[in-house]
Amino acid sequence: MAALNFTPSDPSTFMLTGIPGLEAAHVWISIPFSTFYIIGLLGNFMILFVVGKEQTLHKPMFLLLCMLALTDIGTSTSIVPKALCIFWFNLKGITEGGCLAQMFLLHVVSAMHSAVLVTMAFDRYIAICNPLRYATILTNARIAKLGLVGFIRSFLFILPLPLLLSRLPFCANRIIPHTYCDHMAVVKMSCGDTTVNRIYGLVVAFVVVGLDLMLVALSYGLIIRAVLRISSKKSYQKALNTCTAHIFVMLISCTLSLFSILTHRFGQGITPHVRVIFANLYFLIPPMLNPIIYGVKTKELRDKMGKYTCRR
Repeated sequence: MAALNFTPSDPSTFMLTGIPGLEAAHVWISIPFSTFYIIGLLGNFMILFVVGKEQTLHKPMFLLLCMLALTDIGTSTSIVPKALCIFWFNLKGITEGGCLAQMFLLHVVSAMHSAVLVTMAFDRYIAICNPLRYATILTNARIAKLGLVGFIRSFLFILPLPLLLSRLPFCANRIIPHTYCDHMAVVKMSCGDTTVNRIYGLVVAFVVVGLDLMLVALSYGLIIRAVLRISSKKSYQKALNTCTAHIFVMLISCTLSLFSILTHRFGQGITPHVRVIFANLYFLIPPMLNPIIYGVKTKELRDKMGKYTCRR
């Protein structure tokens, strides 16, 4: 029982409470958490496997799907194992270094996820507005370079967050009412001046999320303009169908992301367990639904996935 009632005696240790106010229901909450996580892992690894095995799928669009799958696996895996340890075994302690590492990994992969969605919007813009030049503009090598740029951008923007936090003094009460080490949740544990941390956190949120949303909106504005000029009804529907999957993914991801960011910073009237649940859903729902959406809406991928699943 001593292990199950763990409290951090080490002054460099934080305690994650899980979902505040719903501690008695942690075991039941773990059921959908683990289910969503497993479904997401299976779906995303299936995409990676099928695209890797099928030479005909070694195209820019499917390479982007693989990048999206990797970021989905990274975001959910960075929080779910620790959350399940809290729910199942009451292992709430996490070292200061472990907390900062989790926060860094989580935000880097999230920023990379946003960059991939922007690149996918650009991919759809080229496919509809410049279809004859698509193969020359978006080569596999260029997609790989765009992915590398997205990763470098994410790494450089997020790196200052743990570095700034590591210089701050933390209070004696190191209880974080969350399932994972979120940047703002850790900032609130400090007894020092956190003005720089809060300002930089907002800058990252608006530059990464805000700029990426603007680029996606610009891409779709140009796509809509091009689609409205199409006279053939069949071509019009085909053009719209090429964007459907990406639009669904963007809506799901952006809705949960914006709700999580805004409620964490400005939603003092919202109960803590609602904020924490929605913050976790942002890292659980998109990774689970994205492979399903693209598997259903992309015929080439659907056929190849059916080939392997039916064989087994």
